[in-house]
Amino acid sequence: MASQAEGVSDALVLFMPSGRRGRFPLGTPVLEAARQLGVYVESVCGGRGICGRCQVSVAEGVFAKHKITSSATHLSPFSETEARYAKKRSLADDRRLSCSALIEGDLVIDIPVETQTNRALVRKRAEARPIEREPVTQLCYVEVDEPDMEQPLGDTDRLVRAVEAQWMLHGVRCDFPLIPRIQETLRQGDWKATVAIHDDGQPTIVAIWPGFRDKLYGIAVDIGSTTIACHLSDMLTGRTVSSSGTANPQIRFGEDLMSRVSYLMMNPDGLPALVKAVRGAIESLIDKAVGDAGADRHDVLEAVFVGNPIMHHLFLGIDPRELGGAPFALAVSGALTFPARQLGIGINPGGRVYMLPCIAGHVGADAAGATLAEGPHRGDEITLLVDVGTNAEIVLGNRHRVLAASSPTGPAFEGAEISSGQRAAPGAIERVRIDPETLEPRIQVIGLDAWSDNEEFTVKIDQVGVTGICGSGIIEAIGEMFLAGIITRDGVIDGSLAARSARIQQTGRTFSYLLWQGDQEIRITQNDVRAIQLAKAALYAGVKLLMDKYGTDHVDRIKLAGAFGSHIDTKYAMLIGLIPDCDLKNVAAVGNAAGTGARMCLLNKSYRAEVEDLVRRIEKIETALEPRFQEHFVAAMALPNKVDPFPNLAAAVTLPAPKVVAEGEGRGRRGERRRARGTSAEGAVAPLPPVPDQG
Repeated sequence: MASQAEGVSDALVLFMPSGRRGRFPLGTPVLEAARQLGVYVESVCGGRGICGRCQVSVAEGVFAKHKITSSATHLSPFSETEARYAKKRSLADDRRLSCSALIEGDLVIDIPVETQTNRALVRKRAEARPIEREPVTQLCYVEVDEPDMEQPLGDTDRLVRAVEAQWMLHGVRCDFPLIPRIQETLRQGDWKATVAIHDDGQPTIVAIWPGFRDKLYGIAVDIGSTTIACHLSDMLTGRTVSSSGTANPQIRFGEDLMSRVSYLMMNPDGLPALVKAVRGAIESLIDKAVGDAGADRHDVLEAVFVGNPIMHHLFLGIDPRELGGAPFALAVSGALTFPARQLGIGINPGGRVYMLPCIAGHVGADAAGATLAEGPHRGDEITLLVDVGTNAEIVLGNRHRVLAASSPTGPAFEGAEISSGQRAAPGAIERVRIDPETLEPRIQVIGLDAWSDNEEFTVKIDQVGVTGICGSGIIEAIGEMFLAGIITRDGVIDGSLAARSARIQQTGRTFSYLLWQGDQEIRITQNDVRAIQLAKAALYAGVKLLMDKYGTDHVDRIKLAGAFGSHIDTKYAMLIGLIPDCDLKNVAAVGNAAGTGARMCLLNKSYRAEVEDLVRRIEKIETALEPRFQEHFVAAMALPNKVDPFPNLAAAVTLPAPKVVAEGEGRGRRGERRRARGTSAEGAVAPLPPVPDQG
């Protein structure tokens, strides 16, 4: 037990390498202390002791500079939760699960390098697209009559009259908080001034400067559960002048969205901390974007935001717990416009915020923005738009009809639930090729362009290392293993191939494929394959439901949106059955479509009317209520699919002949138990229907 002095009720805790410190009541979980200090510790499971990603270690000794004597005994004893995790996976002797370990004395806590995934790359760039300008806010230079004894109008009234007369506007009003500044400003400018007029049907003066001014900016922000991206646009030219991005600091409260909802369920007073975290991050991004452009924050008069429903609510300060379960009720779904001062996000307080509408309780404003940007509703082709994430948002249709749904893919595509998985960061494997004859792999990692069989890779790999495998890498690895015959159609790693290659290794009762052997081994396990199968089957089943509802057996065009979708090789996405069959030349990544939709609404007010009308027309399909979801899900567990043909894929890729692994070859006793519990003769697991969520 801890050696804390009797009668002391709290302890001093220092987190390294950040250096953040604070005092906490004895019995506080280390994970909670980290969250309160803003120290990022990854927790995919929301603190339940399942994922093991919140591992920390105690630095022992006397730290005179910090006046801390730190000891491993200043944590609660090894818990049953930790013992269960250590038995199931592995937990180094010097590691503890921070969600389970309680503070019982002064501590210096080390956050291991591999868990500091705030190093992850932010890949939400502004897509180059010309957008016709028709801004809702414009600058108007006016010359105002001086006060006159014969016409005793107030200065504000004469300013309004001048704006109406000189700019041919009617019904102009002045934002109330601006009125106390008008007299001083008019006199500073010698009765000449520049005003910003926000006109969404009621022309309103929202800002004023003395004399002539020709600087006006707007921001478009995509608030993702993992990353936040901010784009600063010159509203007078329409050009994106700077962009900035950061990891969403809310991750310390939960890796995925549902774990953040769970956090609020367990901590009802935790909402202000979540709201403060996301707004603070956005304000920092605005500061950076404005600074990079040499602009002034008070010249930012428009702000447009998109995000999934939970991020939408948290940004607005709305408790999202109702979104944690059926019927997934939104507090507000329509578009919103309100003064920026109500959020305090660091732009001109008279500026206006526009929030795109949400489509449904689990299909958010980000999906609305992406649909606006890609425009399936404007053409005749049946277009499938998919934003791949922990909760995939799916839109299908054309100008005649548009449908939308969400499918709970889980965090596997972002590296969670994968034995060597990680987010996209330097050192992560993102490309894989396997020789079908020798079964030897080649890899490419983020931060180094060369492939592993290139001399340049050998020379430079120490600069970034090989630290794990990210989502695009695991998809390519499984696709290549399937093409090479290492994985059967049903996702079973063929253990009989161990006779051909030492890379096929027995791991417990199943087999794995050794992808990389260096400072650490990176292997693809049977559980990794299953995690990807479950994720891709959930997405594909959602797509098939929309196709059923639309009454089509094919799609003409597929667009993969989002940061992850932009880095998937479309061939491998189709090969594993993540998306339906389609001519590969009509399958493309479209980048940060949600951010593009936000910029469209920023620069042209007609797009606001379009997206609001579009969302009203979109038919929402609830996958949890559809009886065929399970049928489609089970079929989609196979690679690429058990029942659906893939003629376009077969024309582009030589698919392996069907192969069934015999008993004992790659399954062992574990496979026999699954067979007994009701799996198919070919080994496809038949799980319970997934419950749609926001994570």
